[in-house]
Amino acid sequence: MDNKVNIDMESLITLSSFEVTEDDKKVYEKEIGDFLEYAKIINSADCDNLVPSAHSSAVSGKVREGDTPSTWADLNALLANAPVKDKTAYLVPPQKKQEGEEKELPEKKKAFADTEFEPVIGLEVHAHLKTKSKLFCTCSTEFGKAPNENTCPVCTGQPGALPVINKEAVRMAMKAGLAMNCKINLRSVFERKNYFYPDLPKGYQISQMEEPLCSGGHVEIDVDGKPLSIRLNRIHMEEDAGKMVHVGAPGIWGSKASAVDYNRTSVPLIEIVSEPDIHSAKQAKDYVIMLRAILVQLGICDGNLEEGSLRCDANISLRPVGTTTLGTKTEVKNMNSFRAIERAIDFEIERQTKMLKNGQRIVQETRLWDENSQKTYSMRSKEDSHDYRYFPDPDLLPLVVTQNEVDDIQRQIPKSPLSKKYDYMAKDNLPEEQALLLMTTPAYANFFDALLAEYSNTKNAVNWFFNELLSYAEGGKISEHITPKEFAAFLAVIDKGEISGKIGKDVLKKSFDTKRSLLDIIEKDGCKQISNPDEIRKMIQEVLDKNPTQLADYRAGKDKLFGYFVGEVMKASKGKANPAQANQLLKEMLQG
Repeated sequence: MDNKVNIDMESLITLSSFEVTEDDKKVYEKEIGDFLEYAKIINSADCDNLVPSAHSSAVSGKVREGDTPSTWADLNALLANAPVKDKTAYLVPPQKKQEGEEKELPEKKKAFADTEFEPVIGLEVHAHLKTKSKLFCTCSTEFGKAPNENTCPVCTGQPGALPVINKEAVRMAMKAGLAMNCKINLRSVFERKNYFYPDLPKGYQISQMEEPLCSGGHVEIDVDGKPLSIRLNRIHMEEDAGKMVHVGAPGIWGSKASAVDYNRTSVPLIEIVSEPDIHSAKQAKDYVIMLRAILVQLGICDGNLEEGSLRCDANISLRPVGTTTLGTKTEVKNMNSFRAIERAIDFEIERQTKMLKNGQRIVQETRLWDENSQKTYSMRSKEDSHDYRYFPDPDLLPLVVTQNEVDDIQRQIPKSPLSKKYDYMAKDNLPEEQALLLMTTPAYANFFDALLAEYSNTKNAVNWFFNELLSYAEGGKISEHITPKEFAAFLAVIDKGEISGKIGKDVLKKSFDTKRSLLDIIEKDGCKQISNPDEIRKMIQEVLDKNPTQLADYRAGKDKLFGYFVGEVMKASKGKANPAQANQLLKEMLQG
């Protein structure tokens, strides 16, 4: 046997105390020889110029320029070893149903029976960033694709696949931080949050714990006409998990299996963590509404609670009024509307109050809000951060941004939605309901602001915008075929008396039905008012000639018939007669 390394196999066999045949001896001798030969090659390598596959947290990493999505070329091979298939779904075994119904507490007098409690609420809000590709790979983030279509080896956790940070997601996260008055940390670290669940293919979630991108900050909400500041603890970046779709039941309890869709895996998120500064369910709802308004205004999140692109978890505890020590908290999940947030927190406050007054101990746990029963149910015991065994991700270098990048983004941050709301109420005399609508719907606000820049009659603009134009808006957007400049010109035509308000409403409807220009309809469809006095007199005379009995009754003193004649004249003109002129001329001609 030609080995470059001399091996004393007899001594090794003696030391091992194994019975070894001659054939086995030859096999072991070759394997050990090959191993030692490889070790010599590795030892002689020039390690100074090798690129490590894992990195210490002392050096900084690269980010991926360009937010261009792509499809993994060999998707079928990637999914070949998936669990049981049901068409395009991949199934995992069902879980045993848990008892959702809580036992009624027996009534008994306890020490806290007469104590008044104060709710203490902190919110964790997750927002999908509107990037085109995922946080650590180039898979598309498009919503509604076929299950597992937007996946690749990186986001499904295949061995050896390495993540690379999407720079556009970092920019969006910085925008959120600056809009919410956070400090942007020029160095932040991604960490692995370890837990097991079928929608987490890697067995861990890449998040930030010790060194987040954004620290501190605050968000202002309106309370009785005055701003109230809610402090933030942090805003950090992380990847989303996949989605479980339960087969045979609306939820996991009672389903026969659960389908796993990994399309959402590694979609970029920011988690906005508040301090426990919120003290009522309404304040919590208003805070989430404000966060959504800020994120949508920045263009970094669509704010859709139903699709899960904005999700809220509430940490709720109670303490006796006048004390500062925090009570035991419960976390409430599964709230997919602003109304659900308010109702779930109100229910949990009432539940905890009843327990404390009855001498029961609050257990730290995670609870689910059930929309059908309007109650929260226990899901699992609440984990602490140490339970997730956070540690720096060895495949991701620390994220480093420059102060110049921060300053450049800071210049792009618009006025806060709450400030805009107060401006609409003070400068434009809008009622709070209308100002709130503009605050929470940036597309409406942008159109309204541009309209007032072109048209000076604010009162008339408000009337037509809120009562007429928005009645045709869909999904928080106004059809692009009508621009603020054209709408201003349309209102000016009404002001000049060229068309009546009634005709204007008909023109607006026709424009949305046909997607034609407002001014084009007025010009080409014969919508302009008849303002020529001679032409109007001629129509009035024809009406009087056709109604001699009513004319005689009017002249005999039945003044109420004036409205009848007005209607007949407008009918004869097909609504085109200038109303003011028609009324004046009709009065003159009725006198004879």
